[in-house]
Amino acid sequence: MYDVFRKYINEVTSSIIPDDEFKHYEEAFAKKTMKKKQFFLHEGSVCKYAAFIVKGAMRLYSIDEKGHEHIVRFGIESWWMTDRESFQMLTPSRYNIDAVEDCELLVTTSEAVARLKDRSPLFLKLMQILDQNSYIASQHRIESTISYTAEEKFMQLMNTYPAFLHRFPQNMIASYLGLTPETLSRIRKQVLLK
Repeated sequence: MYDVFRKYINEVTSSIIPDDEFKHYEEAFAKKTMKKKQFFLHEGSVCKYAAFIVKGAMRLYSIDEKGHEHIVRFGIESWWMTDRESFQMLTPSRYNIDAVEDCELLVTTSEAVARLKDRSPLFLKLMQILDQNSYIASQHRIESTISYTAEEKFMQLMNTYPAFLHRFPQNMIASYLGLTPETLSRIRKQVLLK
């Protein structure tokens, strides 16, 4: 598991992490496995962990008062999964996180992250790059949510994250896009006919 993580860090930071420095990462991140449908976080709990996904797929979502799911994020291999607000502020989460597939994770705590930032300039660089990428992705997601038609939302997802369409059930894709499953089904048929 750690070799996948090390390769990821080297690629994202365009650097080669030294062996003695990587030992700090192995101390800060523990191996964890999850079965499909197992919860990583329950709404109302404080999110004590952040996970790097080595293998598998996860989702972060809320459930409204009518019982409808609203998926905020998906995560697949080499992605991170946590409720950042709860993780950093130690406040109860509004979200659930669960495994959509069996998962292999490397998990860490906010305390371990803080220590690693002090010990490893490369980890600090990694966190800055991830924060920047997260901000940009959030802007794109907000824009698509408030400005795009249903077909434009689907086309953007298909072009940006095509793996999602093969890894997540259609009802979850619909929730992520803010569409009904029926609308998504109609749009997929239209797109395939073009």
